[in-house]
Amino acid sequence: MIGKLSGRIDYRAADHVLLDVRGVGYLVHVSERTLMALPGPGGMAALYTDLLVREDLLQLFGFLTLAEKEWHRLLTTVQGVGAKAALSILGTLGPEGVGRAIALGDAAAVRRAPGIGPKLAQRVVLELKDKAPAVMAMGAAAPDLGDDTVIEAPEPAAAAPTRTPPKAAARKQSAQAQADALSALTNLGYAPSEAAQAVAQAGESETETPALIRAALKLLAPK
Repeated sequence: MIGKLSGRIDYRAADHVLLDVRGVGYLVHVSERTLMALPGPGGMAALYTDLLVREDLLQLFGFLTLAEKEWHRLLTTVQGVGAKAALSILGTLGPEGVGRAIALGDAAAVRRAPGIGPKLAQRVVLELKDKAPAVMAMGAAAPDLGDDTVIEAPEPAAAAPTRTPPKAAARKQSAQAQADALSALTNLGYAPSEAAQAVAQAGESETETPALIRAALKLLAPK
């Protein structure tokens, strides 16, 4: 199984890139959002990958984070959601947006993805609601291969200091706060699905862990 590829982008198409890994070219399908985050031809990139095997077809799908890869895998377990449809959902909402929509039961958000109808969107939300907390927590802990991370080149070069752009740092901090809040609520005895829903809703206005926990507890309190 091919789990990760690092190399030079030879060309970019509407839904895939050709990645040159030490002289071997891999055609990797990606979401629109991931494609926009990748450099142009000649640039270096690293992608987590998933190999789809069919009787008459082998396709590689690429992701910037392990959380994005896991969401793609889970989305394709829903009847009627193929690999391309899963990429469409991820391209429209992003991994964090998918987690928030599913935790909140927001089928309308899932419907915004091209090719996803109302019945299929509702099925995605219902079938994956209980699985959302684990992937949301993974998003905080998993390494991110995008956002200007220094990528391994085909030929070794002098080490360069890595830097984390402000937007990437803020996103990781927010994801970590949500994961910490989710862990705290489940330790208090709340069901993972209801805890995830409360954290996702509170995360629309709060970004710090203590504030997230307080806001989520208010949402979970008996009316």
